[in-house]
Amino acid sequence: MISAMLGLIGRAVHLQVFDKDFLQKQARNRHISKVKISAYRGQIKDKNGESLAVSAPVESIWVNPQYCSFSKSEKETWATKKIKQNCARLNKATKRKVAQILGIANKKVERAFNVNSKRKFVYLKRRVPPSVTRKIRSLSLPGVGFIREFKRFYPAGEVTSHLLGFTDIDDRGQEGLELMYDSQINGISGSKLVIRDGKRRVIEEQNIESIKEPEAGQDIELSIDQRLQYLAYRELKAGVVRHKAKSASLVILEAKTGNILAVVNQPSFNPNTRRHLTIDRYRNRAITDLFEPGSTMKPLVVAAALDGGFIKRRQLYSTKDYKIGRNWVRDGHKYGLLSLSNVLKKSSNVAASKIALAMPADYFWRFYHDLGFGVSAAVGFPGEASGVLPEYDGWSKFEHATLSFGYRVSMSVLQLARSYTALADDGLLHSVSLLKREKDEYAVRVLSAKTAKSVRRMIEKVVHKGGTAYQARINGYRVAGKTGTVKKATKGGYGNEYLSIFIGMAPASNPELVIAVLVDSPQAGQYYGGQVAAPIFSKVMAGALRVLNVAPDEEKTMSVLLKK
Repeated sequence: MISAMLGLIGRAVHLQVFDKDFLQKQARNRHISKVKISAYRGQIKDKNGESLAVSAPVESIWVNPQYCSFSKSEKETWATKKIKQNCARLNKATKRKVAQILGIANKKVERAFNVNSKRKFVYLKRRVPPSVTRKIRSLSLPGVGFIREFKRFYPAGEVTSHLLGFTDIDDRGQEGLELMYDSQINGISGSKLVIRDGKRRVIEEQNIESIKEPEAGQDIELSIDQRLQYLAYRELKAGVVRHKAKSASLVILEAKTGNILAVVNQPSFNPNTRRHLTIDRYRNRAITDLFEPGSTMKPLVVAAALDGGFIKRRQLYSTKDYKIGRNWVRDGHKYGLLSLSNVLKKSSNVAASKIALAMPADYFWRFYHDLGFGVSAAVGFPGEASGVLPEYDGWSKFEHATLSFGYRVSMSVLQLARSYTALADDGLLHSVSLLKREKDEYAVRVLSAKTAKSVRRMIEKVVHKGGTAYQARINGYRVAGKTGTVKKATKGGYGNEYLSIFIGMAPASNPELVIAVLVDSPQAGQYYGGQVAAPIFSKVMAGALRVLNVAPDEEKTMSVLLKK
């Protein structure tokens, strides 16, 4: 008996002294585990501080399927007896109630609580609202745990969906700005320790040791103005419905900074509920899709020729059918002799071709390239288009001419809007930005101020009576702009569907905003840019000028205000 006692004492000393560190390490490995703590994802805000994307705390519900499994040889203790009592309450009726509360199939609940499963962790449902979580907690279900996470919400819904994109189930950016700025707005997860029993059941959550506190992500402040975004969304959607169009895009730029104030597309989608939607609905057409801009290129061609000294301001142009090699260039109407301003007012393809051919191919190509055609606008948006500008080597005269009325060159709506900042800001071409900034440090001069102002006055006539965009006018404001009506390219040539385009600026005396509108395949009868896109422009620009408190500049309106 003394020998046995000494042996026990020796064994105790061996375990408590010599094997102490080893045994404690083994105990920690078996009973203490690290749990991730989700970090708060930074907000995306508009230029006025309004939240466009926010993360709200939610919980994910998980199950340990083996929680209620007990081996026959396992000794029954007070703790296991209590667990068995809790497990006995987990009948079919309770499982059906769980399925009903969570809005999931009964089969999924049955699989989650299957004691024969080899898994020890199964998600029952992720990102559950607090109201639903409370109902599940009140059931005191055995083997059920809760993990704090965050769910992304978009207060403006469809209005900003193409711009913001969305996150996945793990709160990682998948589309749009959520993907573009994911590394900045995605926080750094923390971690903590929890104590588990031999079956990996959490048995103690009080006094848990925190290993690392989560770090919240940065907030991003955009150049977008939510008020203008909503205005543009509403009017573009109404225009698509009115003209039974396939799709449409609209961009609003600040003329003197290049800041993007609004980007909208139709059809849109709700990023808060994305069920049954195809990838085709997610893309931001205004930034990623290419199109041939048609006659919206003519003011830029005139500006290039004037600035290079290849034409004169008072020059007249015959608009008779014009043969170039084996091909003919024609206008839709007989215009006779046209002045330079009337070339733009009537949108003559013949005159534009003659003006283009007056310039050397390398000079013409360089001017288009300097305006940003054929290169990315460098916003950094996922899938951003660069466009197509063919090299001038090998141009035929006809190919040279067609570039003047917007064929054989392609671009995004954003690139088109950017090019017109050169006319709006007296020859300065601005870079474009989705982040708020007070000044454009990267603006470059591509035209003289004299040429830009001259062409701007010319395209004011486009909005007057007899011009192609009379419906783009705005009471109280001078408007300058240009229409485009382009046959859509199809396999083997051009089909019978059209793109209706208008791009303009206001107030024309000192432009504050540039707006580009593209409507794809209107099917209600009208398809000219002045009939379809111009009215949308007018409503959006009029509303935007009022929202931004821009003073009217039309002479009649100014005289009335001065009298008052």
